[in-house]
Amino acid sequence: MENYPTKHLLLLLLHLIFLVLGISQSRACHPTDKEALLDFKKRITYDPSRLLHSWLPNKDCCIAWEGISCDPSSGRVINLTRPGLFSDDGPVDTSMSGTLSPFLSNLSSLQVLNLEDLKDLKGHIPPELGKLTHLNHIFLDSNNLEGSIPGSIQGLTRLKSLFLDNNHLTGPIPRDLFKKMTSLSRLGLSENMFTGSIPSSIVEMVGLRYLDLHKNNFSGSIPESIGQLKNLVNLDLSKNQLGGNIPESIGNLSKLSVLDLSNNNLIGTIPSSIDGLKSLGFLVLSENRLTGLIPPSIGNLRRVQTLNLENNMLSGKIPTSIGNITNLNFIYFSNNKLMGKIPPTIARLQNLLILDLSRNGLSGPIPPQLLNLHNLQDLDLSFNPLALRSIPPWLRKLGLFRLRLARTGLEGNLPEWLSSSSPSTLDLSSNSLTGKLPAWIGNMTNLSFLNLSNNNFHSSIPHQFKNLSLLSDLDLHSNNLSGEMSPIFSKSSGFALGRFNSIDLSHNSFSGVIDAGIGDSAVMVYLGSLILSHNPLSGKIPESLGKLRYLQVLELEHNGLSGKIPENLGDAKLLQTVLLSENSLSGQIPQRLLNLNYLEDFNVSGNRLSGKIPPHKREIPASSFAKNHGLCGAPLPPCKN
Repeated sequence: MENYPTKHLLLLLLHLIFLVLGISQSRACHPTDKEALLDFKKRITYDPSRLLHSWLPNKDCCIAWEGISCDPSSGRVINLTRPGLFSDDGPVDTSMSGTLSPFLSNLSSLQVLNLEDLKDLKGHIPPELGKLTHLNHIFLDSNNLEGSIPGSIQGLTRLKSLFLDNNHLTGPIPRDLFKKMTSLSRLGLSENMFTGSIPSSIVEMVGLRYLDLHKNNFSGSIPESIGQLKNLVNLDLSKNQLGGNIPESIGNLSKLSVLDLSNNNLIGTIPSSIDGLKSLGFLVLSENRLTGLIPPSIGNLRRVQTLNLENNMLSGKIPTSIGNITNLNFIYFSNNKLMGKIPPTIARLQNLLILDLSRNGLSGPIPPQLLNLHNLQDLDLSFNPLALRSIPPWLRKLGLFRLRLARTGLEGNLPEWLSSSSPSTLDLSSNSLTGKLPAWIGNMTNLSFLNLSNNNFHSSIPHQFKNLSLLSDLDLHSNNLSGEMSPIFSKSSGFALGRFNSIDLSHNSFSGVIDAGIGDSAVMVYLGSLILSHNPLSGKIPESLGKLRYLQVLELEHNGLSGKIPENLGDAKLLQTVLLSENSLSGQIPQRLLNLNYLEDFNVSGNRLSGKIPPHKREIPASSFAKNHGLCGAPLPPCKN
């Protein structure tokens, strides 16, 4: 929940209200307010968008200054909204550097303080702002503010909105900060560095509708009395260090539409009271340590569209009641300890787009009733002991965009009906598939991701492979494939799509040389990972690999390569991993390669390299240079004259 959709609507409404007030202005700007605003301007050190260009001392701040609105009867400033927030086309992107002036506290009638998204407002939030008792709305989000929240703002009892998201604020939240803020309806403190527990005084804000604390370092438990916030619509506590159980009282939040508690350290079970969340549309409890069963009462959440419980330790069966949540679009249950069969009642979920049950202990078969999921685009049942033996032929009728059945017990040849299917992603890795890679694989022209690794395929790459013009990620490692790799490297590509991101052909029996022009090929221009290790290749490392500007991983171990390590491999500036061990490489190690800024993993052991190891900043172990009898210098023994 990065931002509230209603927040920008609120800002636009406030903008229009104060625009009307400005038109009816009769009293001149109060001198105290003008002085305070000019002090704010003085502390702005960089204004590249000239947001404050109209703030001139000889002009009336109520009439001529952009972003300022005043009470027409008193001339006191009631709205300070940073200029440039809106244009005729909507919100605009601007910036400003400087600090907040403590003299803003002299704007004694101020109702709206909006200095959001200036990106480089620095320093602390002045405690003097606690004097602005008429404030209704504070927007200081998306800046560079630091320090803690001043306890003085607890006296702002009229406050309705407080947004401090996306800064560098630290420390615990004062315990009684929210005790008197009973009018607050929107609180955003996300993407800071707050620590300590969530103060229990938060439940005093009985009118609170939006609460976003995500991406901080909050610890402790979720307040047991969180259920008292019965007006909550959005609750996001994700990406913190919260522990303990999910409070049973959470079931009292009947107006809640969004609940995100992901990426914490929550333990215990999902409370059965969760069925009280009658308005819930988005439930994310992933990346925790939740145990026990998925409560059958979850089937009463009839409005939920997204249900994400992945990466926990949930066990038992998937409740059949899940078929009652007919609005579901997305189910993510991967990486738990779920057992039993996939309930056929899932077939009732006619709106389902993604079903991810991977990495559990589910048993087969796949219920044929899933054929009724006409809108399903993504099916992932990988790493379950389904004992499928073959891919159910009825799956072709679903027209899936992504099909993942890795390690599900598949055997035998690839079924020919795949040739007339049109998935973009196909992952059948870690099975016992055998036979040749069929020529008809070239008919699967929608493929962008293909993973057939860890099987028993034994053939050369059919020349029809060149037809896979959209293919960008290919993993065929750990098979018995042979012949040349050229049909892969010379495949066609679309105008903007079909450029390779990753290629893994390791642990096969490919032979021949690596094409000298591999780095000149249009399909390789965006390549990030090239892994060809453990193949009986020959020839040299192509110099053209240095032209691959996005290459991060290069693994050519146990390949029988000879010649020198190309000097211009150091031109691939993003390289992080270079593994060239157990070949017959000779000559010296290029200094530029060894000193690449992002290099983390480097190994040239077991070659015929010679000379002094170039000076390098990275700490590389001696084992990475071992078994090269002509090499010397740190971290190996020093060279002899």
